[in-house]
Amino acid sequence: MSSILKEIEWCPGCGNFGIFKAFRNAVKRLGKDGIEKGRIVVVAGIGCHGKLPDYIDQPSFHTIHGRVLPMLTGIKLANPDLLPVGFSGDGDALNEGMEHFIHAAKRNTDVALFLHNNEVFGLTTGQFTATTPKGRRTRTTPFGNPEDPVNPCLLALISGATFVARGYAGNIKQLEELMYRAILHRGFSFLEILQPCVSFNNTWDLLRENVHEVSPAESFDDALRLVMDRFATGVLFKTEKETFEEILHKNRV
Repeated sequence: MSSILKEIEWCPGCGNFGIFKAFRNAVKRLGKDGIEKGRIVVVAGIGCHGKLPDYIDQPSFHTIHGRVLPMLTGIKLANPDLLPVGFSGDGDALNEGMEHFIHAAKRNTDVALFLHNNEVFGLTTGQFTATTPKGRRTRTTPFGNPEDPVNPCLLALISGATFVARGYAGNIKQLEELMYRAILHRGFSFLEILQPCVSFNNTWDLLRENVHEVSPAESFDDALRLVMDRFATGVLFKTEKETFEEILHKNRV
């Protein structure tokens, strides 16, 4: 658990800077709504994004690889008044943490997960991950990635997530809005954030030229169409249903 703010160590130009700023803005906005900063508990996994708890002045934890969602779930069960927010990388959440991701969505656990998707293991210098596009050359796929990539929003949607959104590290204003809405949503909120890794997968030009905002889906079938557009950003799907914590509490009464 972090208690002393440290100097930021991300590479110059890293997409994490935009994500960090959007989150701080969202927390300030929630504060204006009367939500104290101390109610928003942050958990980050292993990866460059995992340094985030070192740079924020609020309750936060840095957990082991792939275990962001179990910690978020435990925090919510222990104190339902808290608003647990997780930061995870594509490798952290969808390689090591894939099973936890699916089950948190299926249960509709009342937490928010922000996925930094730079399509590479950046901290360990450029290995391919579950979201690396097929054919892309990395340090561990020198002849091109032979696997089809996981679509994080599609996986969240078909697993049962009740809030599915996608943002872009270069659009801080939109990202702030998406984070704000995700944190307030009752149920499992998933936000994929398209993010360049300037050292091992610099996609700034690709993303600037292709990301575009879309309106929320009006049906599940429409949402399936939206999530298949990898550059579509905005709230892609939103619905309401009983949360995991509500069901457990009801069964105890």
